[in-house]
Amino acid sequence: MSTERRPPSSDGLFILGLVGRAGSGKSTVARALEADGARRLDADRIGHEITGRDPEVRAALAAEYGADVYQPDGTLDRRRVGARVFSDAGARQRLDRLVHPRIVRILRQQLDELRAAGFRGLVVVEAALLFEWGFERECDAVLAVTATTEEQVARMRAARGWTEEEARARLAVQRGNPQFESLADVAIDNHGTPDALERRALEAVARLRAAA
Repeated sequence: MSTERRPPSSDGLFILGLVGRAGSGKSTVARALEADGARRLDADRIGHEITGRDPEVRAALAAEYGADVYQPDGTLDRRRVGARVFSDAGARQRLDRLVHPRIVRILRQQLDELRAAGFRGLVVVEAALLFEWGFERECDAVLAVTATTEEQVARMRAARGWTEEEARARLAVQRGNPQFESLADVAIDNHGTPDALERRALEAVARLRAAA
């Protein structure tokens, strides 16, 4: 288990990093914690907003993929970009260098806004690349959600409309479950119903907060 977490703080926040592979069930856990009163910061959603709205990012992506990578309604053709970046390591690295520092900056801004607003309580930072960014050092604890590859592929196909090949290509460039388990403070296995996963998540977070 990684012990690199933020120093004890009096800001009233308990910052929980939420990690796991695509299709593991992170969003189900995040929604359950949000319904229980937590604030949720979604790195994937922030990334979508950046590629949709940031003029420098839009210009860079249009230059690399062609102006028509942005569809008539102004949204990014994510399937087209994904097909490239998950088969071309250089393209993926260029996209990461472009977008990821902006995501981290916005996450920090959102945490500062919660502090300024006087929020006290649980903040869930849902970010599959939390460890790649070193953001675990800005969290009080990290919770990992795991599932089998078959379950992950099935969920991605059902939720996102991807083919099995597309789903497996995304998983191939992500950390494996054992890495997430070894780096997190607690790992929960998503092997049953959504309700069961939610219960395990709430219990795990209660233990982490009690031990803080």
